[in-house]
Amino acid sequence: MFTLALTKIDLLNLAYLAAAVLFIFGLKMLGKVPTAARGNRVSAAGMLLATVATFFYLTGATAVSLLWIVPALGLGAAIGLVMAQRVEMTAMPQMVALLNGFGGIASLLVATGDYANRRGAFVAIDQLGVDSGGSPGFTLGAIALAALIGGATFTGSLVAFGKLQGVAWVPDQPVQLPGQRWIVFGLLAAALLLTAVFVAWPGAWGVLLLVTLLALGLGVLLVIGIGGADMPVVIALLNSYSGVAAAMAGFVLNNYALIITGSLVGSSGLILTNIMCKAMNRSLMNVLFGGMGAAPAAGGSGAGGSGGATVSGTAREASGADAAIVLEAARQVVVVPGYGMAVAQAQHAVKELVGELARRGIHVVYAIHPVAGRMPGHMNVLLAEAGVDYDTLLDLEPSNVQLRQSDVALVIGANDVTNPAARHDTTSPLYGMPILDVDEARTVFVIKRSLNPGFAGIQNELYFHERTRMLFGDAKKVVMELVNELEQI
Repeated sequence: MFTLALTKIDLLNLAYLAAAVLFIFGLKMLGKVPTAARGNRVSAAGMLLATVATFFYLTGATAVSLLWIVPALGLGAAIGLVMAQRVEMTAMPQMVALLNGFGGIASLLVATGDYANRRGAFVAIDQLGVDSGGSPGFTLGAIALAALIGGATFTGSLVAFGKLQGVAWVPDQPVQLPGQRWIVFGLLAAALLLTAVFVAWPGAWGVLLLVTLLALGLGVLLVIGIGGADMPVVIALLNSYSGVAAAMAGFVLNNYALIITGSLVGSSGLILTNIMCKAMNRSLMNVLFGGMGAAPAAGGSGAGGSGGATVSGTAREASGADAAIVLEAARQVVVVPGYGMAVAQAQHAVKELVGELARRGIHVVYAIHPVAGRMPGHMNVLLAEAGVDYDTLLDLEPSNVQLRQSDVALVIGANDVTNPAARHDTTSPLYGMPILDVDEARTVFVIKRSLNPGFAGIQNELYFHERTRMLFGDAKKVVMELVNELEQI
């Protein structure tokens, strides 16, 4: 016959199991655009269930006072609500980076706090052999790993946030120190060695402090050397780190919900990171230490930017009226959105332009590159906010099929993902990266503020192609001009 306390534990674990099922189904739904919003709500319901179940267990099974927990939860919920309502969709990458950092520091604090509460017990087990059950060595290792991964996630996410937000003291360009790769490996090896020392000597709280300090420095070095072109990969990788750190904290607390949730986030983040790397035809090590997007050195490749052959030719400019005439005569148009569209908040104007074309019987689709924007799925999120039909959003391969058959390709703020140099220039840092074959359309219009290089730091050959015409200016204003011109035809 089970005691009341045991029955509560059973109910708690059943609630955690139900929450895990909701997490898994929610994660599955997030994989498809039409069900993504519903998947987010399902996952949120799972987290609410796990949180409420934990509260009910704490009120009867431990001496923890909810007097501290409830106000903290209320404050956090209020901050999250304000952020969700006020942060623009264009700033969502920064918010995701910041939330990854919050997850990392939370895991670090939970693990170190638990160690502070149980340090005497760990010391007694080590010195006197007093053990009330469990595996103290495993728990100590989980504490150190939670501090290591959580600390690196926290500072790495802050640096990523600074790069995305344009904070003055965080350079957008990658910072490459001499021997940076070996410095990172050295810090990681030292942190892992100290983790082993901590497991062997549980009372050495100073060792845990050193692990934490090394982790904080490691996070900065891992991200400071990465440029804007690789931010989608960085966001996915930091998300994975935060999940692994949460799983470690779950092992420390023996909390199944944290272990399951952290494992799901960690594994899905790694899978997404791998997808992003494949989309750029680069290895993770090259992303972390390649420094793509570094400013060209003096006497470098000139107009070619940082690596790659020098681009020659003349960019041909067109007026809004000329572009509207060509668009009106087209049978099929492919819209290629990029980060410039996000910066200009032009997604609603683009939807209006596409509607104007559709009313004329012109078939319009959107070509979405996996790494367009500053986080995975950035363009999908922006276009979904504008109410764009999901069926018109095409992935890379079907997009290229449509581009070859299109009369007009309309590029809105996309740069590196449309650069033909990726196909033929072996000296280019983009070489081998699968791109959108925009140059194969009959006519190409590029909306961009200037001819400046993209995040990879190299000039785009597309701008000088014989079938390309440039529409210089703010993306939102230029698109609205096209709408007005079409209405007058």
